[in-house]
Amino acid sequence: MARWRPRHWRRLPGCTPRPCPASCALASVGIFAEGADGRFGLTPQAEPLRRDAPDSIRDSILLVGEEWYSGPADYLLHSVQTGRPAFERVHGADFFTFLARDPAAAAVFDAAMTSRSAQENDAIAAACDFSGLGTIIDVGGGHGSFLAAILRANPGLRGVLFDRPQAVAEARHQLEAAGLGGRCEVVAGDFFVSVPAGGDAYMLKRVLHDWDDERAGAILRNCHRAMPAHGQLLVIELVLPPGNAPSLGKLFDLLMLVDLGGRERTEADYRTLLAGAGFELTAVTPTPSLVSVVEGVRR
Repeated sequence: MARWRPRHWRRLPGCTPRPCPASCALASVGIFAEGADGRFGLTPQAEPLRRDAPDSIRDSILLVGEEWYSGPADYLLHSVQTGRPAFERVHGADFFTFLARDPAAAAVFDAAMTSRSAQENDAIAAACDFSGLGTIIDVGGGHGSFLAAILRANPGLRGVLFDRPQAVAEARHQLEAAGLGGRCEVVAGDFFVSVPAGGDAYMLKRVLHDWDDERAGAILRNCHRAMPAHGQLLVIELVLPPGNAPSLGKLFDLLMLVDLGGRERTEADYRTLLAGAGFELTAVTPTPSLVSVVEGVRR
């Protein structure tokens, strides 16, 4: 355990060092523990903060601590009043344009998304039935960790990862490193323009919540055009409970509004959104993670 060293505090003559208020607060809820000598250490509950923990959330926590990411929340009222993301007001660019211009910020964001996916991927793979399918297309698949989990769980499947040019280079490297290069094609493009054709199933994991209904509908319509008549749609997202029930997703809904102008949705919202793009919602399957699998077929 390392002794806390204050960053913005200066000891005055005759005073004793004061423990860090954040450390004390975290110790009060079991994250840290203060010893008799005044030093703080991690408790088992804090293990996920470690980089080497199997369930590490370190990268996600580091993202939340980034001023460029969390600062726009100060302008929540602007987003509530206008429906526009406060992120654009603060940074003068939309979220993804900002990341394209700032490689350091993009690296922090990508690491956080990969970390979060690692907590969810196996649970989602177990909840989905890919029997009888030949090729799945992961639309907006990022660095490929989700597709890799699906392919490992289903040895007969082939995959196509589709994302922005900035993302696919790393995805190709990750999939090859996982020994899946021979079963997976990596394609760069813009899902607002088109997506690869011919997949038996199209997956959208935490993609639609980035966008308002108009843009989310455009992505879905492109999937509808690209898939064959027997094609399946798998949307993996937080699905909000109706009414006044508490839900972490409702806090994420605020975050999506502030940063991206997007939204989390209820099952009824997804039913309407899918119908507008030519799909029928057939099932919503919860997983042991925060997200559920929203299934659809062509109408």
